[in-house]
Amino acid sequence: MKYIQNISENFANPTFQKFTNTFTLQDLCKRSGIDYGKVFEIVSEIENNILKNGDGELKALTEKFDGVRLNNFSVSPEEISTAVASIEMEKPELIEAIQKAHENITLFHTAQKRTKSETVQTTAGVECWQEFRAIEKVGLYIPGGTAPLFSTLLMLAIPAQIAGCKKIVLCTPPQKDGTVHPAILATAHIAGVSEIYKVGGSQAIFAMAHGTETIPKVDKIFGPGNSFVTAAKMKISGHTAIDMPAGPSEVLVLSDETGNPEFIASDLLSQAEHGTDSQAVLVTTSEIVAQETLQEIEKQLAQLGRNEVAIQALQSSFIVVCETREEAIQISNEYAPEHLILHVAEWKKLLPEIINAGSVFCGEFTPESAGDYASGTNHTLPTSGFARSFSGVSVESFGKWITFQHISAQGIENLGDTIEIMAEEEGLDAHKHAVVVRRK
Repeated sequence: MKYIQNISENFANPTFQKFTNTFTLQDLCKRSGIDYGKVFEIVSEIENNILKNGDGELKALTEKFDGVRLNNFSVSPEEISTAVASIEMEKPELIEAIQKAHENITLFHTAQKRTKSETVQTTAGVECWQEFRAIEKVGLYIPGGTAPLFSTLLMLAIPAQIAGCKKIVLCTPPQKDGTVHPAILATAHIAGVSEIYKVGGSQAIFAMAHGTETIPKVDKIFGPGNSFVTAAKMKISGHTAIDMPAGPSEVLVLSDETGNPEFIASDLLSQAEHGTDSQAVLVTTSEIVAQETLQEIEKQLAQLGRNEVAIQALQSSFIVVCETREEAIQISNEYAPEHLILHVAEWKKLLPEIINAGSVFCGEFTPESAGDYASGTNHTLPTSGFARSFSGVSVESFGKWITFQHISAQGIENLGDTIEIMAEEEGLDAHKHAVVVRRK
C-alpha cells in the first residue's frame, strides 16, 4: 500500500511514498483536528448566559457574531411572501428546481413511512407489536453564512412533515441587513415551514433545547453546522435528542483502473469546496488513475469560484494507492465515510462488502451533488467515522416506536410459570405476585 498526503502539492509529479511501520490505517482515517476542549468551554459559557438571560443574551450574541441588532427574532409572513415573490421574479428557474427536488425527496421518504409493525404471538394468548409516533416538537437548524444551505431545509422539513410532527421550528442566522436569505425562506414556504427565527450558531441550538421568551423548547434538534454548533448539539444531547453528532463534511472515492480521472477530480473538488475543514479522499487500485486525477484537480481548481476554500481543504486530503481491491474496501470501511462514491466497473459486486458509509453513490454517472440536492435521498449524514454506528436522517428519525402487548387470561396462564420462576430467582417478590394474583 502506498500513499500521498496533502494532495494539493506536486500535482503534476506526485511522489508515492511507501507506508512505514509508524503510519497505520488508523492514522490514515483520522479527521482534521478540532480542539473541542476549547470549543466546549466557549459554548458552555454561551449556554449558561442563555439560561440566565434568554432573549437578551440571544440579541447580544446576534449582534456580536452576525453583526446585526434585532428587536424581534421572528420572521413575519410578510417577509416570507416578499422573499418568495423576489425569487419567483428574479430566479424562476430556482423555484422550479426547488420544487422538483421537493417532489423527489418526498417520493423517496414517503416510501420509508411505516405506522405499525407486524403483530407477533410469542405464546398462545400473548401478542406483541410496535406503533410509530411522530415526535411532537422538532427544531431544524439551517446554516446561512457564505453558503446558505436551503437544500438542507428540504432534507429535514420533508421527512418531518411525512412523519407527522405537529410543531416544526426553524432557526437560521440573519444576514447583515437583518433578513433571512430569500432562498431559505422560499424553500421553507415550499416545504410548509412557517415558524422561523433569525438566530444562528450554538446559541440557536441552546435556545431550541431550553426555550426562551420567544423561541419554544423542542424535543429533538436536527441540522448541520460548524464546530460550535456541533459542540452545542453534543452538549444538550443528555436532555434534548439530536439527529447525530456530525463534524466537517467528507467524501471517499473508491476507484479501480476504469475510473475516469476527470469525473473523480470533480467529485473530490465538489466536496473540498464545502469548507476549509472538509476532507476529500481517493482510494484506488490504479497508480495511473491517481496521477491523472491529481492533474485534473489542478486543472479544475482554476475554474472554481471557491478555489481558495478548496485548496485549504485539500491540505488535509489524500490519495491511497492499494495493491488489491480487498485492501481498498478495508480502508473505506475503516474510514467510514459520510459519502462514498464507487468509480468501479462492477460496483454491484462491491455492495455486500460495504459495511460503513453514510450514503453510497454507485457508478461514474452518480455524483455526490445529486444526493446533495435532488435525487431524493437525504444528505444529512453521519461524519467523522460515525457512519460505523449512525444512519443518515430518515422519516423514522422524526419519530419513535412504542411497544405494545396484550395478554389474555389464557396467555397469562401459559406464560405465568416462566415469569414467576425468573422473578423469584431475581428476588423480586412483587413481580411474581403480579402474576400470581392474575392466575387465581
